[in-house]
Amino acid sequence: MTMSVVGCGYLGAVHAASMASLGHRVVGLDIDANKIRSLESGTAPFFEPGLPELLLRDQENGSLEFSTDFHAAAEADLHFICVGTPQREGEHRANLDYVDAAFASIASVAKEGAVLVGKSTVPVGTAERLSREVAASRPDLTVAWNPEFLREGHAVEDTLRPDRLVYGVADPDAPSRAAELLDAVYASAIEAGTPRLVVNLPTAELVKTAANSFLATKISFVNAMAEMCEVSGANVTQLADAIGHDERIGRKFLNAGIGFGGGCLPKDIRAFSARAGELGAEEALTFLREIDLINMRRRSRAVEAMRQMAGGSLIGVTVGVLGTAFKPFSDDVRDSPALSIAQQLQLQGATVRVTDPEAVENSRRRFPELSYTDSMEAAVSDADIVAVLTEWTEYRSLTPADLEPHVRGRRVFDGRNVLDREAFASAGWTYQGVGR
Repeated sequence: MTMSVVGCGYLGAVHAASMASLGHRVVGLDIDANKIRSLESGTAPFFEPGLPELLLRDQENGSLEFSTDFHAAAEADLHFICVGTPQREGEHRANLDYVDAAFASIASVAKEGAVLVGKSTVPVGTAERLSREVAASRPDLTVAWNPEFLREGHAVEDTLRPDRLVYGVADPDAPSRAAELLDAVYASAIEAGTPRLVVNLPTAELVKTAANSFLATKISFVNAMAEMCEVSGANVTQLADAIGHDERIGRKFLNAGIGFGGGCLPKDIRAFSARAGELGAEEALTFLREIDLINMRRRSRAVEAMRQMAGGSLIGVTVGVLGTAFKPFSDDVRDSPALSIAQQLQLQGATVRVTDPEAVENSRRRFPELSYTDSMEAAVSDADIVAVLTEWTEYRSLTPADLEPHVRGRRVFDGRNVLDREAFASAGWTYQGVGR
């Protein structure tokens, strides 16, 4: 297959490199010349395991190229639209300016009969609107939707070996050129037994937002249970283990902590709720507002827990923060609860030293007023409190012996419930987890 990928950010760069690795000929398009030059050198503008190697190998064998000139993709059969849909400034609605511009730009150069496939997460109804707008000037083109289900830190694996494929087409009950071409794109995954669903356009759009809303609900549910455990003396980890044995519930995503963040879940549930209001179904999704509130409350409760550990005031207290990315194996600090907590600690008078295996530079750009270091030892040097806020592998395995040569006070806040509580308690440390 010959295809283009419009938008070479996180989603687009991973999709382009992964498709090229499957043997397709791919042109990655973006209006950002600096980003294109970076990708051409094999350097991704973000951290994602396995991606740099894929970029270099695909370009060396000639299956992948990048360009700022959309005419470079004029002969492609398929065009994947992978641009961002950030939250609008001061609103909960999604900003669709980039999606609209991408469809208009590629439609102006696409060859006759090409298929334009949206992968961006958009409010329901967007695909049908774009179909009408494209048809007004190019009735020979087809619009389809193929939502992405990537997990940061596992994006290459999720693209090459997806757990399901969803095609949104105008009429799922009729033969579809879009579905035929997508089958050719994902032939190896289909042959490996990946479930494949062909649905209408609104359903395809709802799949991603519904999935993210369900995950956000599950995370906020266990964090609400953590609040109950904290006031009742129960243990949220054991509670999650017990209810997770119920096959209707499952154990995954029932890990209490400081909440979710990143560029997807927070903005997607807000945009979903806003779209429901526009469609007259606001009452159906009012629970998402509480999910968002529970999630944001975890940050202030973490700061309050450390204030109490410090004796009621953070003024003059040194806190060593381990982890600022919103999740491990990522350098993404968008809406990161860890980075937000670090900033709130400083605003309450603490001296905050921050480190992260991959996210230091992104964190520094977001909150330059914090003190950053690439060394875990330097971050916890003379710390009164050590705060584990992102569950990187190297932090999960920390022991009292690892920290004691560096710290001033034996206090640890385990924001992800990943440390050995008994080991720290028996070594004379004050341990504070979430709901434990």
